[in-house]
Amino acid sequence: METRREFVKKMGIASVAMASGFPTIGNIFGPAFISNRPPVNKRCFTSKAVEETITNVKNAMADDELAWMFENCFPNTLDTTVTYTEKNGNPFTYVITGDIDAMWLRDSSAQVWPYLPLANKDEKLKNLLKGVVAKQTEFVLLDPYANAFYNDPNRISEWKDDLTTMKPGVHERKWEIDSLCYVIRLAHGYWKSTGDTSVFDGTWQGAMKLVVKTFREQQRKENKGPYHFQREATSPTDTQFGRGYGNPTKKIGLIHSMFRPSDDSTIYPFLISSNMFAVVSLIQLGEIFGEVMADKEMESECTGFANEIDQAIREYAVLQHPVAGKIYPLEIDGFGNALFMDDANVPNLLSLPYLGYCKSTDPLYLNTRKFSLSPDNPWFNEGKYARGIGGPHVGENRIWPLGLVMQALTSNDDQEIINCLTTLKNTHAGTGFIHESFNVDNPDEFSRSWFAWANTIFGELILHLYYNKPELLKIKLR
Repeated sequence: METRREFVKKMGIASVAMASGFPTIGNIFGPAFISNRPPVNKRCFTSKAVEETITNVKNAMADDELAWMFENCFPNTLDTTVTYTEKNGNPFTYVITGDIDAMWLRDSSAQVWPYLPLANKDEKLKNLLKGVVAKQTEFVLLDPYANAFYNDPNRISEWKDDLTTMKPGVHERKWEIDSLCYVIRLAHGYWKSTGDTSVFDGTWQGAMKLVVKTFREQQRKENKGPYHFQREATSPTDTQFGRGYGNPTKKIGLIHSMFRPSDDSTIYPFLISSNMFAVVSLIQLGEIFGEVMADKEMESECTGFANEIDQAIREYAVLQHPVAGKIYPLEIDGFGNALFMDDANVPNLLSLPYLGYCKSTDPLYLNTRKFSLSPDNPWFNEGKYARGIGGPHVGENRIWPLGLVMQALTSNDDQEIINCLTTLKNTHAGTGFIHESFNVDNPDEFSRSWFAWANTIFGELILHLYYNKPELLKIKLR
């Protein structure tokens, strides 16, 4: 029987949902929510384990509309974006981002991430995930500086005239630290979830050594390194300063990143959230080389590199903001210049506990988080229907639902989580899917109707709550 304390707690959470402060767009579908998934025979891939999970989670949810959104979103990557093949008996999986026929290293990793815990329940799904690791390995060896690729190695990109070294099979060559971090994260996560070490073959090991070499090059201790990028573009965020090498920096041990995970150019090349991600990824890579390959030299190189970056972060990237106090900035140059903002794309400052850099209770993180979710962050937007983080990629007065999902995933506050869920429910514009961004005063004005990363990470949030805070899913939201 439910105790009085439990009842009061639930009613308190429910009252917050009712008092979230934002109007409801309204249920245009009536009481029945019909799946917006493709017909079974039109789906790219089906997994028994995923289908069972959808059924189980939906049955545990009190809000029919939120459950319908989960049903649409969680399998969206498998339903619409994957192409599974085999080469010499080995799995290879190509994963497009949605409405762009290209595979981003970042997006593809994040798109399949929440399926990892189900891999050992479904051999077919396990092979698909193994194939993503193999495909990413192939792409890293093609060009470790590129962020997005084609399945056809001979395909010529629409960005072929970018002033950088474009190769056939590369869709875009924006150097982003997080692209390679996500590759490591997925391989490490696959190993930890399945116990399968067969993905760590000689080809993968060669690719990972190239990753470390690339990170070292982009410390730029001796010279500017081999990478530069410029584009003839109407948007300044699509090209780079300094003849393609970025603005000047003091060489302090951090890795230069010419672009953010939003694919927007950095202003100061030391992107702190991505360097933090590199710390986590290098530790994971060292663990793999040490435990699986017994390669102590490579393990030491990775862990030593991670420590060097982390020390530089703590020395140069804990700064005093005039209003927020001591926080992490998003970007620095090592000379004392800093960019105080946060962007909704992951890795961002909000996502640090999610990525494993720090605990969600860390005081410095909490103060940075408070800044990120406040009007002191230039890209925090608030309007009639929502408040949250946006970014330069989509402009002012727009929010990325991805930011709302990450806010909930990193929150220890039930009321805050309910508010995020309520906002997500009330801003999908009747589609049942999560979009790239929407106008804070008119959610019907959104960008990207088919954005699989956003869909899948929303599913990840619901799964996270199902396993960790199931009482929140038993509330019917406003």
